Amino acid sequence: MVADTRIAFGTSGRSAAVSEEAATNESTRAEAEARRRDAEALAPDDTVDLDAVRRDAGVDDVLDALDRELVGLSPVKERLRELAALLVVDRVRERFGVTTDRPTLHMCFTGNPGTGKTTVAQRIGDLLHGLGYLRRGHLVTATRDDLVGQYVGHTAPKTKEIVGKARGGVLFVDEAYYLHRPGNERDYGGEAIEILLQAMESHRDDLVVVLAGYADRMATFFEANPGMQSRIAHHVDFPDFTADELVTIAEGMVAEQGLALSDKAHAALREYLALRREQPWFAGARSVRNALDRARMRQARRLGEGGGEVGLHDLTTLEAADLRASRVFAGGHMAT
Repeated sequence: MVADTRIAFGTSGRSAAVSEEAATNESTRAEAEARRRDAEALAPDDTVDLDAVRRDAGVDDVLDALDRELVGLSPVKERLRELAALLVVDRVRERFGVTTDRPTLHMCFTGNPGTGKTTVAQRIGDLLHGLGYLRRGHLVTATRDDLVGQYVGHTAPKTKEIVGKARGGVLFVDEAYYLHRPGNERDYGGEAIEILLQAMESHRDDLVVVLAGYADRMATFFEANPGMQSRIAHHVDFPDFTADELVTIAEGMVAEQGLALSDKAHAALREYLALRREQPWFAGARSVRNALDRARMRQARRLGEGGGEVGLHDLTTLEAADLRASRVFAGGHMAT
C-alpha cells in the first residue's frame, strides 16, 4: 500500500527503498503460501470432507450472515453460493496437486441504490479471505472523486493510493460510469481507468475490484471501455425489493433500535412504502432508514410537546401519526 503511494509521489531514493521493501514482502507472502500448500497437500487416495472445508473457511458463516443482514435478493445470494462452491472445490483440487488457474474474481454489480450492493461486496471480501484468496478481505469504497484528479499529474497518485489501500481486499467503485466522460478533453478519468485496468491484471492475486451502478449506464461504460469489460468475470444484478420485503426491512430496523410499531403505525408504514417506492429518487433500504429516522424525530417532538409523564411504552413505540405526518401521504415527493 505504502509502496504504491510513495512511488507515485516520491523521490528516486525513496522509490528504490520502498520497491525493495515491497519485493521482500511479496517474497515472504509467496514463501508462506508455499508452506501452506505443502502442509495441506493430499495423496491421490485421500478423501476430503467438503462440509468441513466450508466450516473451517467460514463459508457458511458468511452466507448465513448475508441472509440475516439482507432481506430477499435470492438471485444474488444464489450466485454467491455458486461462487463459494467453486472456490471450495478449487482449493481442494489444489491440495491434490491438480493445477487450476486462479479464477478471475473481478465483478460488476448492477441495480438501483439501496439494494445491498455494498453489503454484499463486504461479505465477498470475508468469503475470499476465509478461503485464502485475499490476505485481509477488507472493503475499500471509492467514487470518481476519490480516483480522478483536477489537474495534470493529480489522478495517478490518487488512484494508486486507493488501489494500495485496497490491496489484499475488495475495491468497490460505486457509480463507476462517472469515471468516463467522453468528449471532455480536460477530464482525467481515462487515466484512472487505465491504472485500474493495470491493477486488475497485475494484482489479480491480491485484489478484487467490484464496479457498481445502474445497469444501463454500466452497459454504456463497458461499450466505451472494452478492456474493463474483458476483466469482469461475474455480472450480478440486484433486483428491487418488493413491498413486503421493504416492510420486513423496516421492521428489522425498528427492532434494532429497541423500538416497536403500534398496529396503526404498522398499517401506516405499509401505506407509506407503497406510495414512496413509486416516487422518484427512491433508494430502497436507504430510503426506508431515512423515513424511520424522520418518524423518530416526529415521535420525540410529539412526546416533548405533549406534556405530562411518559413511560417506557411511550418512549419505544412509534405511532401512526409519526409516519402520516410525511408529505408523501399528501402526494409530495422526497418525504420530509
